[in-house]
Amino acid sequence: MSTRLVVVHPDPTVLAEAAAARLLTRILDVQSVRSPVHVVLTGGTVGIKTLAAVAGSPLRAAVDWSVVHLWWGDERFLPAGDADRNETQARDALLEDLVASSGLPAGNIHAVPARGDGPGEAATAEDAATAYAAELAGYAAGDATTPSFDVLLLGMGPDGHVASLFPEHPALGAAGAVVPVHDSPKPPPDRVSLTFATIGHAREVWVVAAGSEKAAQAAAALADGPVTQVPAVRAVGHDRTLWLLDAAAAAGRD
Repeated sequence: MSTRLVVVHPDPTVLAEAAAARLLTRILDVQSVRSPVHVVLTGGTVGIKTLAAVAGSPLRAAVDWSVVHLWWGDERFLPAGDADRNETQARDALLEDLVASSGLPAGNIHAVPARGDGPGEAATAEDAATAYAAELAGYAAGDATTPSFDVLLLGMGPDGHVASLFPEHPALGAAGAVVPVHDSPKPPPDRVSLTFATIGHAREVWVVAAGSEKAAQAAAALADGPVTQVPAVRAVGHDRTLWLLDAAAAAGRD
């Protein structure tokens, strides 16, 4: 049975630093018993601050990055290199440094295809979702359609969305591993997201959220509110779910 733990930190800076330390420790623990390690990254302010904290941590030198594979829970369907792509921000904060100096193979960075007509790009969000599902399936074991992610990081919006799964949106009920998202209430309107089925296949899911504007929806998710109103309630790992919050985001809990 999956367990859930809520950990509260005093402010967003400490939250990001603690999440980074926890992530590095988790990777090291997994590497002691199996390889490769599969990690799903998230964007957003705290998500990118967490990656920046990983970049600055001495623990990063203890990780064997050659067997770590990095994925994304969702992506904005924009051209390659666009500053609003989660991939672009993650590369700037951490990934390019890991490739250059820590032995992370460039091929272990599994980005969602960008919008475009070049190699590895996609003309539509549907094409990008199909290609990403195929990439995931290539690293799955047995009859699974995705890897069993060791850690799947998610941010949460003030509306309770996770990945690009928004309240009252048709993508909430999507089947398969990856879903194209149109008419997103947050720009840009076109996105690509892992589905809840894929999220639930992760061994551990960590929801990382900061700020008073997240408090009501964090409380609603932790109280098992309806998924149509607070999608984060479905952010549940197969073995364990962690809610990593700052004090402001945790303030709405009873």
